[in-house]
Amino acid sequence: MNLLISLTALGVVAMFGGILKFRSMVMPLSVLGLIGASLLGVYAWNTNQSFLNDMMRMDNYAIAFSIVCMAGTLLTILFFHFFHSENEIHYAEAVALMLFAVAGCAVMVSFTNLLMLFLGIEILSLSLYVLAGLRKKDLLSNESSLKYFLMGAFSTGFLLFGIALLYGATGSFATTQIAYQLGIAGMNGMAAMGLLLLMIGLLFKVAAVPFQFWTPDVYQGAPTIVTAFMATVGKVAAFAAFLRLFQLCFAPSKEGYQLVIGTVAAITMLAGNIMAIYQSSTKRMLAYSSIAHAGYMLIAVMTLNASSNGSILFYSVAYTLASISSFLIVMVVQQNRNNDTADDFNGLGKTNPWIAFALAVSMLSLSGIPATAGFFGKFYVFSSAVSDGFIWVVAVAVISSFISIYYYFRPVIAAYSKQTHDPVMTMPAGTQALLILLSLLTILLGILPGFIAGII
Repeated sequence: MNLLISLTALGVVAMFGGILKFRSMVMPLSVLGLIGASLLGVYAWNTNQSFLNDMMRMDNYAIAFSIVCMAGTLLTILFFHFFHSENEIHYAEAVALMLFAVAGCAVMVSFTNLLMLFLGIEILSLSLYVLAGLRKKDLLSNESSLKYFLMGAFSTGFLLFGIALLYGATGSFATTQIAYQLGIAGMNGMAAMGLLLLMIGLLFKVAAVPFQFWTPDVYQGAPTIVTAFMATVGKVAAFAAFLRLFQLCFAPSKEGYQLVIGTVAAITMLAGNIMAIYQSSTKRMLAYSSIAHAGYMLIAVMTLNASSNGSILFYSVAYTLASISSFLIVMVVQQNRNNDTADDFNGLGKTNPWIAFALAVSMLSLSGIPATAGFFGKFYVFSSAVSDGFIWVVAVAVISSFISIYYYFRPVIAAYSKQTHDPVMTMPAGTQALLILLSLLTILLGILPGFIAGII
């Protein structure tokens, strides 16, 4: 609870940074606050504390995913600080919204009551709706915010209807009581419909097929740093909540829905990767690839076995490191060359070798090449499916991974094998240092995955 209180207080302080004219202090206060909140989480490790009449439980699962979300937020705020213009009047408010969003993430990953799940999702979603439209004079940003809001409203409707039906079937919002009642009475028609609607609402949030249509336009129209935040912190929190919900409520009935989730995962992986091939914009390509990664992570939700928690946590860390790095590089290319097609990466290996190195590492990790964190992320997820006998899902996942190599390697090949007459790209030294750090962490976790694997 201390973690959640500190994040909320931090967001309030940042919000008043713009009003009370201490914007210069917003970034250091936010960074120190996020580090402090992470330390509070580490201090609470193994305590398994319950709060708000057992509506939230800060167990190791919740702490681990909260720290991943806070780390992603910290990186986003640092990059936003380096790239925002001095006359950007909404800087403090944007940082405050990111902090409120990560507070929503902390609620989402620690709920033991469906009302808290709904509140956490709404806190995160409302912050992201505003962040997507951060550039008020940009038509694409406005379109992104409106589409995200409308699709989010639809998904919230499905989610609430599903919660209402589950309450009608079991007489409770508490996950323990829902699981108990379903264990006694079985999955009747009302409970099954509630489960289906909850699943649809959460599939909207994680951008899985066939509920992914909002993702490319929203990701492309939003400011790139916001897109990085949505694609990492928002997606990780949504999957952590998805997995927690099904573990706490529906694990005994998993045989009834595993085939559905497995089919959705397979279609999502194939559709995301195939559509990514045809994108000329690298940012839009990454948007479609995030859909494919939702399919990979759904495999862990489908299996719902002893290794699901650890596999999806490792995948979340690997995906966060590589995605933030790749979106940041796209932002640098956009600012220097006014576009982000594969040709705009030409000659990057000679003009900006460190940026090209970070690009190569992030793309290799996203495609799952060995010696990167992304390889072991996929390995752990695929292993959990194989252990439960879902060989066909793993076969589709492997084929999809091979497809992804084609479009992930396009900017890397352009960077190292093609020539350019464009000048050297400029970027802050702090940003370059962070890019190198992310690349080294990606390689380190690819060589020594035991640092994270198996901690929950």
